[in-house]
Amino acid sequence: MTTGGSRQLGVVYDVDGVLRIAPLRRQWGRLQALVAHGARDRRSLLGMQRVLGVLAEGDPPAEVYFLTALPHRLARPLRAALRHDQYPGGTLLTAGRSLFSGWLFGAGLDRKRATLDRLAAAHPEVSWVLVGDDAGHDPALFEGFARDHPGRVAAIAMRRLLGVADASTRTDGDGPPVVEAPNGEELLPGLRAVLGLAETGRAPRIDDWFLTESQRGNPATRLRPWTEGNDVRLRVHGAAYYRVLAERLSRTGPGDQVLFLGWRGDGDQQLTDHGPTVAEALVDAARCGARVCGLLWRSHLSAFGYHVGQNRRLAADLRAAGAEVLLDQRIRPLGSHHQKLVVIRHDTEPSDDVAYVGGIDLVLGARDDIVHRGDPQSSAAADAYDRDPRHDAQLELRGPVVRDLHEVFFERWVDPTPLVRLPWHVVPDLVHRLPRRGSLLPAPTPDPPATGTCAVQVLRTYPRRTPPTPFAPWGERSVARAFIKALGRAQRLVYVEDQYLWSADVARVFAAALRRAPGLHLVAVVPRPHHDAGPNPAMIGQAEAMAMVHEAGGDRVQVLDVENDEASPVYVHAKVCVIDDVWATVGSNNFNTRSWTHDSELVTAVLDAERDDRAPADPGGLGDGARTFARRLRLELLREHLGLADDAAILDPDHAAELVRTRAAALDAWHAAGAEGERPPGRLRRHTPVHEQVEITLRRRWITGPAYRRVLDPDGRPLRARLQRTY
Repeated sequence: MTTGGSRQLGVVYDVDGVLRIAPLRRQWGRLQALVAHGARDRRSLLGMQRVLGVLAEGDPPAEVYFLTALPHRLARPLRAALRHDQYPGGTLLTAGRSLFSGWLFGAGLDRKRATLDRLAAAHPEVSWVLVGDDAGHDPALFEGFARDHPGRVAAIAMRRLLGVADASTRTDGDGPPVVEAPNGEELLPGLRAVLGLAETGRAPRIDDWFLTESQRGNPATRLRPWTEGNDVRLRVHGAAYYRVLAERLSRTGPGDQVLFLGWRGDGDQQLTDHGPTVAEALVDAARCGARVCGLLWRSHLSAFGYHVGQNRRLAADLRAAGAEVLLDQRIRPLGSHHQKLVVIRHDTEPSDDVAYVGGIDLVLGARDDIVHRGDPQSSAAADAYDRDPRHDAQLELRGPVVRDLHEVFFERWVDPTPLVRLPWHVVPDLVHRLPRRGSLLPAPTPDPPATGTCAVQVLRTYPRRTPPTPFAPWGERSVARAFIKALGRAQRLVYVEDQYLWSADVARVFAAALRRAPGLHLVAVVPRPHHDAGPNPAMIGQAEAMAMVHEAGGDRVQVLDVENDEASPVYVHAKVCVIDDVWATVGSNNFNTRSWTHDSELVTAVLDAERDDRAPADPGGLGDGARTFARRLRLELLREHLGLADDAAILDPDHAAELVRTRAAALDAWHAAGAEGERPPGRLRRHTPVHEQVEITLRRRWITGPAYRRVLDPDGRPLRARLQRTY
């Protein structure tokens, strides 16, 4: 890489601050970082891989050197650790002699300096970018090197850990510019500026947005990085999804396969106004000769309000018709299987193969429509969760991705780990004669033919558990990694619909994007809490998260909830994200630590090759263009929420954000005035941030907060990932 047509750049990255093992002083700092320290605490390794990647992929590329005080005999595991953590390739510079000759206690400054001097002497034509953090020797090391080698350092990039402050750039006398920020996402804009690096410079690629195979972080899976040539259709609301699912199930016959994953299954839920029910549709498919197999979460004990009884009944009904449903409790303590998937494979017509992924389970309460008066079948239910009007979304996918979704089911089905192991699970299951394992299932058949323009990436969450999951022995956190990568490219608008939007660790990713891109808007649609619910421990997590994004983005952040035309709250159960009308996801994940690390989750990310040329044709300004599916998804959802008949007013992200603000404010004012006169258009209301409603007392911070994080929003990452705030 060259700067302004002058000398070539090289990069030195001191990795002692990012390795899984670290000197004692650094480990103590990481233990302290496990506790969130307020809305401005953004210290993390977030984005450091992208900083190195941007420098390494220049024209010509910069050579990257990884500097450490560890000895050379540890070079192989060090390289493996850097590959695992998604750093670009480079040369390892080991400056130490022995593991215990001072490194453990943070020594090594002199040996690192000698190593840097030798590197500079060997490459006199190179101008260096020095990257590190301020928790160790890097400030003294880099400043001393720059002082003794004038003109040889193009920039110093320092990840700030010892103080929480905004990104800044300074120049001390004749020295090089020093760019500082609490994480890589916020570090990158300043580094680009001082080095004169353009934001664009090459044609966009799929892997600008999608994870590569190595970035998934799970080499044990058989899933491909992504597939192309898929047709993807949005099914907003349970009524629309159930209607097409009932029709597809009715067309199955001998040799076909119907495979489903779920959190809960209610056999008596009607798929249309006049039936069939869930149980009837699946039983009919089995009786017509299709192989029907399902995996439902067994759930925790019904004494705690869970739904093991409903899942047992559906399993028994299907077993009587020759189908198989296993109740799966292969989870971490307090976890759940939250994936929602239906795959239909045809024996003679593979072009008819189809899969459904999203937030909609086969459950009571989900068959609502755009009017949002609730599922008519459960309008009298005692459970408000089932009775409330509900907004949700599902994707219908055809093409090669169907085989990958078949693989998701197959990997769980053939897992040899016992379905249940605890005595209070085993004994009731024996009493109810539930099967302990499934029968032999053939491996997924080849790809259905290509049928559309969409590339689709299948993303998942699996925690690390004991015994290890065969297809994810260290867990898989590709959902979290995918959002981190895509948000690192966001420039104009992130549109989110989510059931929770909890957790400071998740909000930190959004906050970093808002700080990096000063023109970025975040519009998030979430459920309105029940007025009679009162404060609960979950509010601690939501208070931290919302305070963090509001502090980062100011009035560029809008969090809203939805009501129907009768002013009844609509429960937002959808899990949708659209970034810059390019990259879109629909799945089972929520934006909380549980979904990103602890439960099983399933998400499909979509990148349409077809472009929407309506202005603005390239909202993000990076050459990606607006993609047809992502833009269509955002526009359809916003039209519903804003009461619009067409797209003209919301095509531009800035105009869309302003219209959301204007219409929500008008509806709020109408309610505040006693709901007199004509109701303003739209259904969005400003969601009062929890941190404005609930005082975060010492008791809530130090007692209720940890209990919430342990029980309601647990963290399934290995300890090293939690210490480093990475996924």
